[in-house]
Amino acid sequence: MAEPTTTTLLNVRIFNGYTLLAPSTLTISGGLITSISPFSSSVTEPAIPNAIDCDSHILLPGLIDSHIHLNGIPSLHALLASGVTTALDMGCYPLSELTPLRSLHGLPSIRSTGTAAVSPHGMHSKLIPMAPEMLLSSANEAAQFVADRVTEGSDYIKLIAELPGLDQATLNALVEASHAHGKLSIAHAATSIPYGMAQEAGVDVVTHVPLDAALDTAAVARMVAEQRIAVPTLTMMEAIVKNLPRPGFTYDPACASVTALYKAGVPILAGTDANTFMGSPCPVKHGESLHRELELLVEAGLSNVDAIRAATILPAKYFGLEDRGVVEVGKRADLVLVEGNPLEEIKATSRIVGVWCGGVKAEEGKL
Repeated sequence: MAEPTTTTLLNVRIFNGYTLLAPSTLTISGGLITSISPFSSSVTEPAIPNAIDCDSHILLPGLIDSHIHLNGIPSLHALLASGVTTALDMGCYPLSELTPLRSLHGLPSIRSTGTAAVSPHGMHSKLIPMAPEMLLSSANEAAQFVADRVTEGSDYIKLIAELPGLDQATLNALVEASHAHGKLSIAHAATSIPYGMAQEAGVDVVTHVPLDAALDTAAVARMVAEQRIAVPTLTMMEAIVKNLPRPGFTYDPACASVTALYKAGVPILAGTDANTFMGSPCPVKHGESLHRELELLVEAGLSNVDAIRAATILPAKYFGLEDRGVVEVGKRADLVLVEGNPLEEIKATSRIVGVWCGGVKAEEGKL
């Protein structure tokens, strides 16, 4: 069935990314938000074609998961059902398998790093079946690796900091090459020494937080001073501790690191590391895991508002997604209608009443 040319949401309370507005009327047309005005109870649903009475529910910007690994069309539907309208893929090989899924009508839009930079000696080279020529053995190979990713269409460059793994010189060269192409550099770092190596390399974003020791004052101060962004993926850190127990690895350092980063003013983005590949040692479900991530961020000290912003306006800002992340006229109509007030109870983000992705309403039976 064809989408209506215009949809009007009546009696909706909008959290626009900054504040909660009084009951409003919002109009969607051509995939964009075209008007927002105060709600008048004198205007009834039958009087406006394609109008929906939202019964004073709260409307959020479409959610953004800042760390996933897409696994085909089913992942897109799972994301949509949980109100995730944009997701940032942090590693797939080859990128050509994901490219056709990037911008399907009415489904979440995807950005991707394509192939991450991995050492042949690292654990990740064993997890991901990659051609030997895709693995990096020295800093001399970094520039060509990045150039190849840019040619393939990667939106940003991901590098794996682990022990054993890429040495400091190679990490440095990868970041330098990424910046030369105008691309953000993003480092995987799940223990404290690789986290420090990622910072030393000058990456823009660090995804994960250490499980072996909480970030110390110097590490946090460096994140602040160098304006680095954190994507803690507490959902994955929780899963690793549960599924891959290892002496000295506990969830507490990860949580404490997020607390310290947040108190210091480091931008924190909500990401889950969602993955459902066969044989994955730590599978995490797409979509629903983002709501768990928001709960864990709040438990780590974020306010409810800042947790929601970590999954909306902040990833849009730091990943250059200027057309989304807020509920404003002229922006993409990526919207999530929820029951309850997530500004008071963060779990309310998961009580979804309706989702619009690029102005297309998700089928109710699939939410």
